[in-house]
Amino acid sequence: MTPRVLVLTPDFPPERGGVQTLVHRVAAGWSRLEPIVVAPAAPGATRFDAGQPFDVHRVRLPRFLPRAGQVAVFDASAFAYGLALRPSSILSAHVVTSPAAVSAARVVGATWVQYLHGKEIVRRPRLTRFAMAHADAVVAVSRYTERMAAAAGADARRLHRIPPGVDLPTGVPAHRNGGPPTIAVVARLADEYKGHDVLLGALGRLRHSLPAVKLIVIGDGPLLSRYEALAAELGIAAAVDFVGAVDDDERDRLLDRATVFAMPSRLAADGSGEGFGIVYLEAASRGLPIVAGNVAGARDAVVNGETGLLVDPTDEVAVAAALEQLLTDRDRASALGAAGAARAKRFAWTEISRRVEDVVLGTLEAGR
Repeated sequence: MTPRVLVLTPDFPPERGGVQTLVHRVAAGWSRLEPIVVAPAAPGATRFDAGQPFDVHRVRLPRFLPRAGQVAVFDASAFAYGLALRPSSILSAHVVTSPAAVSAARVVGATWVQYLHGKEIVRRPRLTRFAMAHADAVVAVSRYTERMAAAAGADARRLHRIPPGVDLPTGVPAHRNGGPPTIAVVARLADEYKGHDVLLGALGRLRHSLPAVKLIVIGDGPLLSRYEALAAELGIAAAVDFVGAVDDDERDRLLDRATVFAMPSRLAADGSGEGFGIVYLEAASRGLPIVAGNVAGARDAVVNGETGLLVDPTDEVAVAAALEQLLTDRDRASALGAAGAARAKRFAWTEISRRVEDVVLGTLEAGR
């Protein structure tokens, strides 16, 4: 009989984001385990869930409650699902679901695995230490996350570093020798550490030597108006296309118009940073050279000098210099892009999902 795994996640499609994509692709790729997902209700969820090869249970979260209250409601519902469904194992996709995971696992005799991404470790240190002390296994998405997990008390014997994956493109790769020099960035405009302010400053500098350079900003969020105002203040509004949130097909079409992908993520004020950065892999898989910050998980996503350039993400001069180098030396940009596309093949979701499946199965084998 195929073991059932209860996947508890506050982040799941049709909502968009790196964690949402990761949890969905990991669960969808399992062949030796049967996933059952518990996730918050969301617009479009009924239609999305109907197309999945596994069951999805949705929890309606009262909007009048603060975030902490909504988490408590979700965890209570997740615990109830654990008791009712009696899975063999539980995968907690975020530390906020660890209390539900450990409680349900203890009652029904299941094993449980904790996923760690990055910034939640810094922002919820007590909860992270709790999860590290009780989980049967921990999955960290990068060396950066792995080090923080170890510092929070994770046992090295139970700690597994498994990066996120990427949906590999099909068809003929984009040909990028024509058109104006174009930079693309993909991120929800909600976290300042993503570096859009520094990128806009770098673009302002680039316009002196490359007056035709363009920037495509893919994503939406509460910081949009601030960045639009900054572009106007720098006199570069005409060179920036804020396209908003788009579906995957449109994102890929826009990436294929670009010459370089740049997201100079830095460490946030609280010390948290990019856990890994699936968008770096997505851009690399389409043959784009990358400019990224030389901090946190981006160091795993981008190989400096091989698939892109890692620079000081707080220094717009350094970011501008790296961009100018790749925008003017098309041969080097093409070489880095080709190397990135080749490396991305090692991160296919089928392989990443299998590795996570192995971790869960390992806890079940150890528990016998």
